[in-house]
Amino acid sequence: MNIAMKLKDYAQLMRLHRPIGILLLAWPTLWALWIAGQGRPDPRIFVVFVLGVVLMRSAGCVINDYADRDFDPHVARTRDRPVAAGRVSPREALALFVVLCLIAFGLVLTLNRLTILLSFAGAFLAATYPFLKRYSHLPQFYLGMAFGWGIPMAFAAQTGGVPGLAWILFAANIFWAVAYDTAYAMVDREDDLKVGVKSTAILFGRHDRALILVFHMVTIALLALTGALAGLGLGYYAGLTAASGFALYQQRLMRHRDRDGCFRAFLNNNWFGAAVFAGLLVDYLYL
Repeated sequence: MNIAMKLKDYAQLMRLHRPIGILLLAWPTLWALWIAGQGRPDPRIFVVFVLGVVLMRSAGCVINDYADRDFDPHVARTRDRPVAAGRVSPREALALFVVLCLIAFGLVLTLNRLTILLSFAGAFLAATYPFLKRYSHLPQFYLGMAFGWGIPMAFAAQTGGVPGLAWILFAANIFWAVAYDTAYAMVDREDDLKVGVKSTAILFGRHDRALILVFHMVTIALLALTGALAGLGLGYYAGLTAASGFALYQQRLMRHRDRDGCFRAFLNNNWFGAAVFAGLLVDYLYL
């Protein structure tokens, strides 16, 4: 096969053409870096974590498609993915996953011992999350743990420890992930019911929108508590107010529960995360 085509398939397998996952993983990591660094994170640590976000999100997509290789051909949105379509073999996917994880681990080795130790838990979460949807209707909570593990790692790298504040921020990210990934799961709900994949969208049923709003509000409450404990001011809370507005807008997007509206609501969470980070920047820079 043409090398350029193979590389294109690998890039699609890593979802490099769809950066939303990178952004949803990056925002909580950046929140943690800025709070742990009191607005001035170490530049070297910042670069390591940004590269790590890209690598680990890519690795997560690869192992997800490997795990779902028997399901994806039966789902409209995923049937053309490289593994499902047969353009990349399962063995190639596993090899790519290992390579990405090893590169990410090489970056972590430039940080302190606690961060290195925490990275093993992060790798375990990333590798096991895709398999949970076979056994539980709550994989979105596990996703929140996987996508939020950069928070304790960022505090460890920046300060040498993981204070209680970090775990509150970690909890906020779990509830946020449940909110946005439930909207994402609503897109595939009919197909998932046919093939036997479980999700919060299926578990919540007709209460899906209401519970998404509840999880968004719990996220905001925990972020507000984080701000209070970190001594943040008006700029940060203005960011939380904007994020709340995006959460309400997503309810409007999902009002008919159609695939397009639910997917747009999922994508809009990028702005939710960006609003929180913008509030942090304003607070640390100007207030």
